[in-house]
Amino acid sequence: MQHLMHCNTSTGVKHLLRSLNTPLLGKSRLFSATEDSADLVVIGSGPGGYVAAIKAAQLGLRTVCVEKNKTLGGTCLNVGCIPSKALLNNSFMYYQAKSTDFASRGIDVGELKLNLPKMMEQKSNAVNSLTSGVAHLFKKNKVTHIEGHGTIASKNEVVIQNEGGKERKIQTKHILIATGSEVTPFKGIEIDEETFISSTGALSLKSVPDRMIVIGGGVIGVELGSVWQRLGSKVTAIEYLPNIGGAGIDLDVSIESVKDGKSNTNVGISLDQRGRVPVNERFETIVPNIHAIGDCIHGPMLAHKAEDEGILCVEGITGQAVHLDYNCVPSVIYTHPEVAWIGKTEEQLKAANIAFKIGKFPLAANSRAKTNADADGFIKVLGDKKTDRILGVHLLGSGAGELVNEAALAMEYGAACEDVARVCHAHPTVSEALREASMAASIGTAINF
Repeated sequence: MQHLMHCNTSTGVKHLLRSLNTPLLGKSRLFSATEDSADLVVIGSGPGGYVAAIKAAQLGLRTVCVEKNKTLGGTCLNVGCIPSKALLNNSFMYYQAKSTDFASRGIDVGELKLNLPKMMEQKSNAVNSLTSGVAHLFKKNKVTHIEGHGTIASKNEVVIQNEGGKERKIQTKHILIATGSEVTPFKGIEIDEETFISSTGALSLKSVPDRMIVIGGGVIGVELGSVWQRLGSKVTAIEYLPNIGGAGIDLDVSIESVKDGKSNTNVGISLDQRGRVPVNERFETIVPNIHAIGDCIHGPMLAHKAEDEGILCVEGITGQAVHLDYNCVPSVIYTHPEVAWIGKTEEQLKAANIAFKIGKFPLAANSRAKTNADADGFIKVLGDKKTDRILGVHLLGSGAGELVNEAALAMEYGAACEDVARVCHAHPTVSEALREASMAASIGTAINF
């Protein structure tokens, strides 16, 4: 039996704020002696860090991105979002073929055999393609990429040490901390990647375990548990909180604390009680030219949230306005059916004493979902009872992770339920269900249900 230790937490901040040692990005592209200075040094090459570095270069800043690992992309590209989605997709196809699903569609597959090494190879190919793509974008945009382990020596200096122990110093006007997240250890349990495995280890198992216990019922636990259950493992999820999944998962639940962070910093940056770097609305720390984004600051630990923060932070450095509405950041669980949501829940609106109305539409009444024989789920739209403005959208069903982006666009522009209801949607598409739910929220009834 293998135990998947699910805990996607806080961050390289632990390493960052021990004398401000920080993981930095990429393969060495050496400066000449006169080039050991920059306008911006980005520490970390995950979705937040690499996007910020590219945007900074596009805005004319001399940009350095440092990464201690061999490949770019951080946790998301290498051992997180991307490889997990490859396995989720392929394991679901295998599950469909193995179950009665294909047969019910008139597809007889005959003898079915799982080739796990080949499945892992496809996952790795996707990862390698995307990480090399980031390296290409760095070259295209003239982002200098240095491989090594970095320390913030002062507010204007980053010291980078390579594997051989050689150090080099970069003088910089601005520093951006984008160190991402890491697995939090469980007290009394040693992760050996054999019996007790991390989420990283669960992406590269050599065989399908007979049984698996997933400790933690958040996004990562549910998704990776789904992969191995589909491939034949008997999976049990253990969750301390009363709900599996739900609107609170993986937002702030697993933040790792860092003891004595304040005394170990060189520039006066300390962590908050939840192990995060405090920043203001422009992503500035207590030291104004040192910024932080992504998992190491407040808010949901999501790759797309970090990307937005990276772009806005860099725009702020160049004097532009900075604003991010965290209420319009979508979340997705890539199980089957998928779960997605944006904005407020009914419980949150009730707690805030906001009068709201509800529009629901089942996918069983959607023509495209029916033709796909994949009609489990529904869409729920929450609208302000007085103004009709969309306050939240919650989706359960195939393709929910795509549909939630239409809801995000509507909410970002302050749309009313009626606005979405009056947009002509192509037929037959699953997105028509969002229109119908918006119609039901706006006027009390849908057309096709």
